[in-house]
Amino acid sequence: MFETKTLIRLQEEVISCRKCPRLVEYRQEVAQQKPRRFQDWSYWSRPLPSFGDPRARVLLIGLAPAAQGGNRTGRMFTGDRSGDWLFEALHRFGFASQPNSDSANDGLVLKDCYITATVRCAPPQNKPLPEETEKCRPYFQQELALLDRVRVFIPLGQVAFGQLLKNLRWEGLNLPALKFGHGQVFPLPDTRTIIASYHPSQQNTFTGKLTRDMFHRVFEMAREHLNSLVPSEKRKRW
Repeated sequence: MFETKTLIRLQEEVISCRKCPRLVEYRQEVAQQKPRRFQDWSYWSRPLPSFGDPRARVLLIGLAPAAQGGNRTGRMFTGDRSGDWLFEALHRFGFASQPNSDSANDGLVLKDCYITATVRCAPPQNKPLPEETEKCRPYFQQELALLDRVRVFIPLGQVAFGQLLKNLRWEGLNLPALKFGHGQVFPLPDTRTIIASYHPSQQNTFTGKLTRDMFHRVFEMAREHLNSLVPSEKRKRW
């Protein structure tokens, strides 16, 4: 209960953040120049809080909200093509209550899974600047400390992978140089595991760099790893 309340306070702090003037200006500009298909939407246009099961054993790390996706709906991966792939896979392997998500009020519930991102505001061209990532990193660090039941990290893309490693080292974990690759599994010294994945962006899915079978295999491995844990590490409800 303490962790849940602290996570809620942390997300409230995230939502009110204005550390990066370029991102503040861009997210507001997007809301004022809505495409025709979203004219009836009242855009969120604030930093996005992370969300999910506070007792999760799986932590998903994305890059940043999409301008017409999370920046519009107010929830990560909600309302865009990347989310279509992600929630379908999460539902297939028992981590989400439904296979799609169009709005923050559509009833989606994550099970044993929590979703965060390296940057909480939509950046121009989906490319946050290094200093913007650094300003956002303390939020990620606090989440890692609070989500102490996590056993599987799934970074979506090389940037998320690199930021995860940086934050794990900040925790004091002694890690060798690890090279990103889709489907690569990296057992950590403290019994946690990283399973790396390409990001389900249209750039990857439309070109065939990432197929559904490839993406599903990541979550299948995550489920297999959770099922292999010794009884003291397992969640009773599973």
